[in-house]
Amino acid sequence: MIGYFSAMLSVIIETHNDEEGLARTLASLVPAAVEGMVREVIVCDHGSTDQSHFVADHAGCRFITNGGIASGIRMAKSEWLIHLEPGARLCDGWTEPVAEHTASSTSAARFTRARNGRGGFFKGVFPTRKRPLSNGLLITKRQAAALTQKAQDGEALARRLSAKRLRAEIQVAPR
Repeated sequence: MIGYFSAMLSVIIETHNDEEGLARTLASLVPAAVEGMVREVIVCDHGSTDQSHFVADHAGCRFITNGGIASGIRMAKSEWLIHLEPGARLCDGWTEPVAEHTASSTSAARFTRARNGRGGFFKGVFPTRKRPLSNGLLITKRQAAALTQKAQDGEALARRLSAKRLRAEIQVAPR
């Protein structure tokens, strides 16, 4: 159903020696790319010595090694960006809530942690420090570009935002 979505998305993934996580994340994006919602994936690499560049190349991603997140944002062709950690996987059905949000809002949003990925009782008793990007980030290119003036990576960018929670679920990347 190409053309169904009002906004096409650029996906940005920052990597450092995480070829397996990158492959898992890219696999979860394939249906949305086929539907025409994901326009491109930009992999911003921070000095990987593994095979991350081959994974990105094989999947048709743009792979950049200089300029970090700011460079990836500048290169993005779409007005809306999704920033994901390598290893995170968007769950089935994520495209509709994202399309609704991009059509009706300009505010940033985060995905909802999948029910089967929330952890159990001990996770609440012994909480670990939450990573700012663990739930992904949906943001306009303009807002992201403005934030990168003070944020050097996606974690710092996400830390600077309060964002709406989407009905779309994400399987958080393992630590």
